[in-house]
Amino acid sequence: MKTSFPNYPPLLLFFFITLLMFPSSVISQKENISKKQLRLGVIGLVHDHVSWILNRGKEDVSIVGIVETNKTAIAKYQKRYKLHDSLFFETYEALYSKVNPDAVSAFNETKEHLEVVRFFAPKGIPIMVEKPMATSYNEALEMARLSEKYEVPLLINYETSWYESTYEAKKIMTQNMVGNLTKMVFNTGHPGPVEIGCSPEFLSWLTDPVLNGGGALTDFGCYGANIATWMLEGETPLHVSCIAKQSKPKLYPKVDDDTTIVLEYEKIQVIIQASWNWSHNRKDMQIYGSQGYINCINGNEMELMTREKEGVKTHQPAPISDYQKDPFRLLYEIVHENRIMEPNGLYSVENNLIVSKILTLATLAAEKKQSIPWGAL
Repeated sequence: MKTSFPNYPPLLLFFFITLLMFPSSVISQKENISKKQLRLGVIGLVHDHVSWILNRGKEDVSIVGIVETNKTAIAKYQKRYKLHDSLFFETYEALYSKVNPDAVSAFNETKEHLEVVRFFAPKGIPIMVEKPMATSYNEALEMARLSEKYEVPLLINYETSWYESTYEAKKIMTQNMVGNLTKMVFNTGHPGPVEIGCSPEFLSWLTDPVLNGGGALTDFGCYGANIATWMLEGETPLHVSCIAKQSKPKLYPKVDDDTTIVLEYEKIQVIIQASWNWSHNRKDMQIYGSQGYINCINGNEMELMTREKEGVKTHQPAPISDYQKDPFRLLYEIVHENRIMEPNGLYSVENNLIVSKILTLATLAAEKKQSIPWGAL
């Protein structure tokens, strides 16, 4: 049987046909969006955290080029991940001119983060660097100015920014479930980069005071400074004190390996114990209030005491979004979905400028063996 349209006027007939076609066109657009990739340039292979992107295995991010000149690192990762020669470039300029990435992620020496921003920010390429932001406050300031001048997103990636317990702890604190905040303690580090088997390429700069800005002080002191700054909504300390020790000078002759930073705020105290001399790997924090405390044991295990008479209870943190659990997904959504970073958020420039100043003042405090006022810089 032949089907025909009623004898509608041509304009009305066109309207009906358009309505019939519209849902499929919307589906098609959604499919195209979901298939969009972040074309990522990787800067450096000498940071062992680069395995995070190489092992990621999700199709929303595609590595389009790698800048590296260290032949040992190139050979190692080429063999491990079957990376084609065409992916490798010796300079930022070669990567940019040949593949023009949507964004870059830096896994090179912390000292080189400023050069990455100097090159890619003027070209409008969003940038993510591994923590800490820079080796000094002055370097961080220049990175921030370049990001602002060229209106280019700049993210600083910390493993603890992916933790469900990090977000849950702030929610509990802001709901006043443990009373008024009195103290925060951060315990971060491991038995040592040599002891846990960091690669020679990583060790060569991680244990260098110029290329890394310090030892355990910068490597692990940044975590507590980052989270405390976020928890306190960008409040800055009044004074910074620090004891930086060398407990293993034969292994780490140039840098500190066991460091304690104390931040004095108007109403609370923050203690950051950053060490390459722990008996085990740890990234935990304790937040104390006037009537209880929060113990973040790791990324997804917590304990909570709201009142002493009720005792300590296991607490399950709430799930977090994909972009909170995965820094590369966050970068994807910033580039392709116009996601706006949280003001003073864990990844933000504003937060990490404060972190950089804390670390620089802590270094100065350890050298002078005295508490340094915030206004000293």
